[in-house]
Order: sequence, then structure tokens, then C-alpha cells
Amino acid sequence: MSEKTPIEWTDATWNIITGCDIESPGCRDCYAMKLAGTRLRNHWSRINLTKMSAAGPVWTGEVRFNEPWLNQPMDWTRSRMIFVCAHGDLFHPGVPFETIDRIFAVMALCPQHKFQVLTKRTARMAEYFANPIREALIGQQVGQLHLQRTGDPVSQWSGLPMPNVWLGTSVENQRYADVRRAPLAALADAGWLTWASYEPALGPVDWSDWEFLRWMVAGGESGATARPPHPDWFRAARDFCATAEVAFLFKQWGEWAPVDVVDSDPECAEIFKDDGTEEQLFGRLTLSRIGGAHVAKLGKKDAGRLLDGVEHNEFPQ
Repeated sequence: MSEKTPIEWTDATWNIITGCDIESPGCRDCYAMKLAGTRLRNHWSRINLTKMSAAGPVWTGEVRFNEPWLNQPMDWTRSRMIFVCAHGDLFHPGVPFETIDRIFAVMALCPQHKFQVLTKRTARMAEYFANPIREALIGQQVGQLHLQRTGDPVSQWSGLPMPNVWLGTSVENQRYADVRRAPLAALADAGWLTWASYEPALGPVDWSDWEFLRWMVAGGESGATARPPHPDWFRAARDFCATAEVAFLFKQWGEWAPVDVVDSDPECAEIFKDDGTEEQLFGRLTLSRIGGAHVAKLGKKDAGRLLDGVEHNEFPQ
């Protein structure tokens, strides 16, 4: 667990599960996968979770339950937003439902925190909660854990759904939006706060029928091999959220940003208008054309977080 994180939309991370595998195109440049195979490759929580390939470290498909970290959120008294499994997926098929019960029991006993769960496997998440005795199974773990820590067998847990747990899914394009929407919508109907991470945005998404969301985070891809997004993809997400009254947070442009972020040097502007090639180099900038829009490879820091001049930092109420 990390009490601090550079992720713009959370306060801390809880890597109770580490490891994963490639599920969809948004996983290609996964930062957690690269860290697990480089700087953290000898850490006990990451050993043998990746293998080397021509493109760098790649998940092996093994996942690890980091039990020594299970109770850490209970030791934090100050309220935090906590990203659950930033370096894995809580609903990966390799994580037994019994283990997930224990993890939810910890979250149940930490009402001071908000836990942000994010998965690409919404069907398995919906399957988990579809068990009619799921509430009782988590309740058993809540009672055991509360007894161990306090000596009191009675806790204040009020059951499912849990108001301090946000259930979300990653969406990168229309294909995976269609795959992941219905199971998440069912959980919203059951009373859960649901959200979507449109990052990395790799294609346009029609957000109609996503009105059940309470929050959306959107952003472009970062890193040396980042794929450029079209600015209109983010505008469409922003406008949908405004109409549907969904909280919207624009996390980053990522590596690429629209050309109006670059200074308006006349020579540079002339190159932006050039329809001749897919990609050109001006000075030290790489320029690219996507769907009629020009974007420049500036790097995450210089690209910034302004969408049409506005910084969007909304959270669900």
C-alpha cells in the first residue's frame, strides 16, 4: 500500500492483489505491468508475475494475494480515497471469491474511507454479487475480523451495497464499452455507486445508456509508445456527463495533446495545416493526424489537464 500516489483521482493505493494478464488493447502499455517487470521485479509481491518479451515485461497471468497488507486500511484513521488493486484486478479469474470476501470485509470495517474498485472484468464482478448468500459470506468475514481486532463479535456493518465502495470499469473504445456496460448497469440498479475510467481512450464511445454512472474519469495514454487520442472523444465524454449529471474528471491528455496547446509560431502553424503525411517532425515535436485533428507529442507534464481551457475535477457526491 502507498499512502501517497501521483494518480490525480485518488489519495492512496491498496495493492492487496498484484498480477494480471492482457485482457484488451488498453492493457498494452500497462504501467503496473512494466513496474512489476523492472523496478519492482525483486519485490516479494511482484516476483515472477511478469516475463520478458520483445516489447518488454508482460504479465504471466499469475495473480498474488498479498495477505500481509490485508488489514492496512484499518490502521488509517484519517479519511482517504483508496484505489483498490492499482497493480492488479480484484475480479481476475485467479482471485477466489473467498479471498474477495475477506477484502470486502476490510472495506466494510473502514467506513472512514472511500474504496475505488476498477476492473475490466465486469461480468465476473456481477457474478460475485449475484450469489444470494454473498452478503452473509462477507458478514461472516466482517464478524471474524472485528472479533480479532477488538474482542467484540458485533460490528456496525449494515450489509450490501456498501456506500463507501465505488465499483467501476475501464473502457478504452466502443467494443469494450459494449462488453462491460450491462454487468455494471446491473450493479448500479442494485444500489452500488458505479463509475467508468475512460483511460487510455483509444477510440470514440457512444455513452448513451450509461446514465447510471455516478462518475467518469477520462484521459489519454502516456509513455514512449502512447497512442494519440482525438480531442473530440473527450469532449463527447464531457458533454455526456454534463447532460446526464455524472461527475466528470479529466485526468490528463497523456503523451499527446491538441495543437492549440502548442505555441502559435507561424511556421509551426503551417505544418499543422499540412495534409500530406501522417506524422511529421517540427523542431523537437512529433506531430500526428488522427481523424482530421492534429495532435503533438508533448509529454504528460507539458500536455497538462485542460480540456478546452477548463480543468475538470469533479467527484461523485
